[in-house]
Amino acid sequence: MKDFSKELSFKTSRSSGAGGQNVNKVETSVTVLWNVATSEFFNEYQKNLIYDKLKNRINTEGFLFLTVSENRTQLMNKNTAIKRVLEIVNKSLVIPKKRIATKPSKAQKQKRLDLKKKTAEKKDNRKFRF
Repeated sequence: MKDFSKELSFKTSRSSGAGGQNVNKVETSVTVLWNVATSEFFNEYQKNLIYDKLKNRINTEGFLFLTVSENRTQLMNKNTAIKRVLEIVNKSLVIPKKRIATKPSKAQKQKRLDLKKKTAEKKDNRKFRF
């Protein structure tokens, strides 16, 4: 994974929100940029999977953006950003298993119908009769 982190570039900016004077002078927020198209770490099929699954995170130039500003130091935010990018990319490469449609068994159908009859009888017994 060390090769993958070399393909990432980082931009820093001031974090938003409360934090006193430190927030106004220290650039702790980290934005990770990764060019999916020029990546040598993945083949074309994997890149297409990444494009399909992460199309809302990838801009028109083909860069994946991720901003992290939850920690107080730039280094911690950088490490968190690298971990998050790896998680997101790994999740996008997972192909979900196709669901096989099944039919309910006769016993399941009968159990459902019996339960419906029992419920209907219970409600029918609640009626007030003269």
